[in-house]
Amino acid sequence: MERVREKEKKAFEKLKEVFSYKNKMQSPKIEKIVVSVGVGKIRAEKEKMQIIEDRLAKITGQKPAVVPAKKSVATFKVREGDTSGYKVTLRGPNMYAFLDKFLVASLPRTKDFRGINTSAVDEMGNLTIGIPEHIIFPETTDEELRNVFGLSVCIVSSAKNKKEAHEFFKFIGIPFKKEKKD
Repeated sequence: MERVREKEKKAFEKLKEVFSYKNKMQSPKIEKIVVSVGVGKIRAEKEKMQIIEDRLAKITGQKPAVVPAKKSVATFKVREGDTSGYKVTLRGPNMYAFLDKFLVASLPRTKDFRGINTSAVDEMGNLTIGIPEHIIFPETTDEELRNVFGLSVCIVSSAKNKKEAHEFFKFIGIPFKKEKKD
């Protein structure tokens, strides 16, 4: 189950030819994974907020932290300090276990999945993937299809730029879309 961790250790050998690394410490590594959910309009419905919190805990194996609103916005009926979402930061063995599960079991269950767009990698070397329905994860039950919510998975790496991060993520097994050749 530790596929990603093993590939991450072998990344130096593969990427040193491309980026001319001289030391293993120059090779990118995954630092953390942040899974977050915004609550939006359902902020007033405490029962649905509890469902989101419980399911996010099941998906990640860790209790989510409440993300408070930073400032009041009258148009959206939000006051400073109200819950605007939940997030979980994964590191260490939990991070690798989640990433293995995400790549092997969850992403293939996504409807019409053809790969992750290469623009999901930002200039700082992080990969952010938006998941429209949380039901792709095996821990969630399909009983309550009324309470489906989307979430964001951000994989933070120590890569220095977009090209280095893209090659690193491709090597560890992130399924990117096939690039069209003219």
